[in-house]
Amino acid sequence: MKNRFNRLTSKEWLPFQKSWFKFESNAKLLRENILFFTKAEKSSEKVYYFGSDYNEVSEVCQKNDIICINSDEYHDDALQFAILDLRKDIESISDLNEYSELRNEIINNTEKIFKNLEHRKFLCVFIQNKQDGEKYYPFAWDIAYQISSIFSLKDEKIACISTLDAPVKVNYFKPTKSHFYCLYFRKDENSHGIYSKPILDLFSNNCQKFNNNSFSSELPSWFILKPAPRKKNEVLHPAKYPEELVTTFLSVFTNPDDNVIDPMSGTGSTQVAALKSGRNAYGTELSHFFIDIANARCNEIINPAQKELFTVSKSSSKFCILNKDARQISGNDFPTIDYMITSPPYWDMLNMKGAENQAKRLEKGLLTNYSESIEDLGNLSDYQSFIDELVRVYFNVISIMKSGSYFTIVVKNIKKKGKNYPFAWDLSQRLSEKAILLPEVFWCQDDINLAPYGYGNTFVSNTFHQYCLNFMKP
Repeated sequence: MKNRFNRLTSKEWLPFQKSWFKFESNAKLLRENILFFTKAEKSSEKVYYFGSDYNEVSEVCQKNDIICINSDEYHDDALQFAILDLRKDIESISDLNEYSELRNEIINNTEKIFKNLEHRKFLCVFIQNKQDGEKYYPFAWDIAYQISSIFSLKDEKIACISTLDAPVKVNYFKPTKSHFYCLYFRKDENSHGIYSKPILDLFSNNCQKFNNNSFSSELPSWFILKPAPRKKNEVLHPAKYPEELVTTFLSVFTNPDDNVIDPMSGTGSTQVAALKSGRNAYGTELSHFFIDIANARCNEIINPAQKELFTVSKSSSKFCILNKDARQISGNDFPTIDYMITSPPYWDMLNMKGAENQAKRLEKGLLTNYSESIEDLGNLSDYQSFIDELVRVYFNVISIMKSGSYFTIVVKNIKKKGKNYPFAWDLSQRLSEKAILLPEVFWCQDDINLAPYGYGNTFVSNTFHQYCLNFMKP
């Protein structure tokens, strides 16, 4: 296939397609983005840069015969690519008033860029969310919402930073390591071109409450996890998440004998991990088929069929998984919950025909979706209705949780029919109505083969990161 986008070879193209990467240097970051999003041949259209590393940008452009300009030099020049590097600006912000000023400046710049950027070309934004003590500011998400009212939000990459600093013990949740976002927007037929302020608030419920909680271990803001192969009964579920992931969060947010719940239990990943960790395990599951598997797996932990092969624990851990719609959970179903961890359906993506994973499962005679039930959230075709019903589930569970308890939701943003839906951000914004937003953590996958999506035409990343969204009940 001929490359009409940047004339890189597929071998050069593929590494950039991975949706997360280990950050090495600003010079490498700038070089990779400039070379990926600009034409190979000499062009009169320029590269626009807003930020503090213009000298490095200029050096990359000069070596590749590209004309670049900074924000001070910019007037009405035709552009083929634009970078807004906001990392140092965000780092220096001390309050929301300063952020509001920066946001207004960025919106004005973005409107000018849109006017002069070539059709179907990209704007990239480097930006981080910021933790200031017990307060957490999702600046990256907010900027993404603002700019996507002008441009089309197309993709994201997560820059994972390794730090050598020793963890600092504090009485609020503060992950080790750090990361920032590379957000990608495109000028295309779905772009509006004129700013329209989004009606949302990401900063009203972002301050952790002190409850004398002592975190038993440190959690990095990103980690690589390669789970063990799934067993025969686990493969039956089309979107199972690994027990190892659950265990990682249980060690941070819970203590032995705590009550853990998953309102969408599937084959029982959460409950199995909880029982093995000495926690009590609860949940609901809509599917008769999957709840039987989940209960069988939990029973095997509590009461192994071949006891002589196991060292029987004297743990008093209990479990209960009800065949019930999570929207109908009541205080009579379970004891007061200390922690929730769950992974919901990613909208109706399992019903999308022609997906590679679907084809493989069909060949093996396996289910390709959760169920055919009209009560199944994974069968809702309208995105807003899906979000509304999912929020109902979580608000319902929050009502039976202890004040000061935590919950984690594993999700990812969704690409569907050429459009990007910021599922993780939308869900966080809605849940912040009744819960305190904590720093997100990323599960990075490094055991999946890259595919040259969009090769020769446009940028479409291979999504190999999952958001682990964290919240606290006030």
